[in-house]
Amino acid sequence: MSFSNLGLSDKVLAAVAASGYTTPTPIQEQAIPHVLARKDVLGIAQTGTGKTAAFVLPMLTMLEKGRARARMPRTLILEPTRELAAQVKEQFDKYGVGQKLNVALLIGGVSFGDQDTKLMRGVDVLIATPGRLLDHTERGGLLLTGVEMLIIDEADRMLDMGFIPDIERICKLVPFTRQTLFFTATMPPEIRRVTETFLHNPEKIEVSKPASTAVTVTQSQVPCGREPHEKRETLRRLIRASTDLKNAIIFCNRKREVALLAKSLQKHGFSVGALHGDMDQSARTAALDQFRKGELPILVASDVAARGLDIPEVSHVFNFDVPHHPDDYVHRIGRTGRAGRLGTAISIVAPSDQKSIAAIEKLIGKEIPRAEAGPVGDVEDEHERPARSSRRSSGSRHREPREARGEDRAPREAREPREQRDAPEPREHREPRNEGRREPRDARKPRREPRSTPAVAAHASFGSAPPPRDTSSEPGDHSHLPAFLLRPVRARG
Repeated sequence: MSFSNLGLSDKVLAAVAASGYTTPTPIQEQAIPHVLARKDVLGIAQTGTGKTAAFVLPMLTMLEKGRARARMPRTLILEPTRELAAQVKEQFDKYGVGQKLNVALLIGGVSFGDQDTKLMRGVDVLIATPGRLLDHTERGGLLLTGVEMLIIDEADRMLDMGFIPDIERICKLVPFTRQTLFFTATMPPEIRRVTETFLHNPEKIEVSKPASTAVTVTQSQVPCGREPHEKRETLRRLIRASTDLKNAIIFCNRKREVALLAKSLQKHGFSVGALHGDMDQSARTAALDQFRKGELPILVASDVAARGLDIPEVSHVFNFDVPHHPDDYVHRIGRTGRAGRLGTAISIVAPSDQKSIAAIEKLIGKEIPRAEAGPVGDVEDEHERPARSSRRSSGSRHREPREARGEDRAPREAREPREQRDAPEPREHREPRNEGRREPRDARKPRREPRSTPAVAAHASFGSAPPPRDTSSEPGDHSHLPAFLLRPVRARG
């Protein structure tokens, strides 16, 4: 079947032909007729199957009639991330050539003033993230009472990001009679509840099993040690051993790990870009554009790049961190092997990732083969050693060997030059030969006991003070006696 059999307008068919597409994908072939018939659609398909064009092409055909009004968009498309929203806008610009449609983008990181100006001119297609859309409605700058069609894209990603309460609020702001298109790759129970609440007798289109992976992707897992530097060394060996690597996306679970890994790869001579949610929108857009153009062959990213991004020629996907949720694994490796191309997905598995790997294998219904990282010849860069040593010393009792801490085993005397050790000390700094040294016990003077007379012993036995001693008969040298024996004794009154 060709696009001409789907009921699209001549302008849309001309734009599709100019783009080089002749045959629709299964999701497009089944969804477009139902959308043109103004029915609700529930589309379930894995990433990379052409879901975006499945609702963009019929929307362009339906919007050829009618006119937009100020602050009242005719259609609304909700996307979970800024990158996906910008990508959908590119699809409208691509296939909407020759049509005078106003398309507005409401995402974070852009000033409200510019967005308000576009809304005042009237919008045919409004593409937005849930948070920024609700901000505009609460400020009174946007009315959703004129929405004729509502599209919720990547619904399972909306669930993961906590947008389901916002989706429910938005669905209550749009008219009850609107047409709703709902696209997702997986169907967890919460998503099923939302579809039963806000879709009316939808046409269910399922072109692949939920959470299935593309057959064009070669999957493997590579074991590594539990230390972070061991994972980084394993990743570098994998990149260098991949002779067919054209470009690659490396996924991390945390935003902080994205920045650290990108910096480490740059110091090893790799051309790397970073992409995560805490970056400015301009920096995120620039990194994604450079990767698409081939200026950056490697992109280290969080799960913000795991859903829906249209980068058709990604040859490799590396899971530096195994995802905690099995569904995220399906979306990550879906960035490669798109549009019939071959792709490679490699996961670096630490001992603590065994449970996550078992959950992924259970979800996709097959075992991920084990592989090796390649020859061991890489060494850790010097800038990572002190940081790891300080972390160990501050938070653990374990101490690394002297060699790993940058210390020498040789004592201080062995490290000094021989001339410096054998040189005589200056005379003014010499100590007397016997000063501060104890002589042998045989060479000491015998300790003399104090004399005791019968009178002293008698007085002492009755608890009274003895009479004064006559020291005239004793030798004059009393230096060997303790000081307290030389004090005079006063009689008690």
